Amino acid sequence: MTEKRALVTGAAGYIGSLLCGELLRQGWKVTALDELLFGGDSLMAYLPHPNFRFIKSNVWDERAIRNAAKDDAAPDVIVHLAGIVGFPACQAVGRQVAWRYNVEATQRVHEQAAELGVGRFVFASSYSNYGVSGDGEPVTEESPLNPQSLYAETKIAAERYLLGHKDGPTAPLLFRFATLYGISPRTRFDLIVNQFVLEAWTRRELLIYQRGYRRSFVHVRDVVRGILLGLEAPDEKVRGQVFNLGAADGNYSKDDVVQMILKRLPETQVRYKDLTFGGDMRDIAVSFAKIERELGFKAQLTLDDGVREVLHVLQSGLIRDPQDARYRNAQFIVQ
Repeated sequence: MTEKRALVTGAAGYIGSLLCGELLRQGWKVTALDELLFGGDSLMAYLPHPNFRFIKSNVWDERAIRNAAKDDAAPDVIVHLAGIVGFPACQAVGRQVAWRYNVEATQRVHEQAAELGVGRFVFASSYSNYGVSGDGEPVTEESPLNPQSLYAETKIAAERYLLGHKDGPTAPLLFRFATLYGISPRTRFDLIVNQFVLEAWTRRELLIYQRGYRRSFVHVRDVVRGILLGLEAPDEKVRGQVFNLGAADGNYSKDDVVQMILKRLPETQVRYKDLTFGGDMRDIAVSFAKIERELGFKAQLTLDDGVREVLHVLQSGLIRDPQDARYRNAQFIVQ
């Protein structure tokens, strides 16, 4: 069997660190590229693997991908996860920096991929792009984009650039992720489910804004499964395609999330507060029919699985200091 080669940018991050391990388990040769803004502990376990190679680099470097491939054969696929992730982190660094790393760096990475002859370019986008649903119906990949934040604006701009090259040799494949939760080698506690569980466990209190707002959720391990399906799919199924990636039964309101947490931490006090702000206001349900139909994807983990998993990690002390800023993108960036 021909050896499959993948280059993962943002490899030490929440998704990337889990994806690298699964790629290695499935026989891929993996080059992991990361600037290590949040450290590299999440990749340490893979270093002894003969098919794993790490390169410390910034994707803004106009030769980052070329340099990563110069001592080895060019990768078959690039999974581009690197960027300033989330509304708070983008606000923290400002428009110029967010645009540089989420839009211009994506262009640079794709240009280098095309020069190297990479056949498939997987891009991590977000269902934030849809904003607030006007009619209450689940949004599909064909629904209008209505960005409510700088983060969504950068993702839409990067998507437009990539889809403008869908007929080129380095075909883009775009995934719009639902809100993630769960544990990975580089866990985040600034994601709504993980954050709520942490606050309920440490403070026995939850303060909820935008109470009735709906979101779509997906476990980080299911996201990795979806990406892998995209890597293995025939070219005609994924070339220039956009897929919402989430759980078909994963559309919940914040009240639903709170109730799941209260089942396990019933002593938690819940307070609600009305607040209107110019942030990433998502109040939508999302359809995942396309990814199920075209790639056969079905989420295996539920939101309740994630609540149980995060709570177990906290109760067992596996994460020593979950309040550390490194587990929150925006707080760590501004320090």
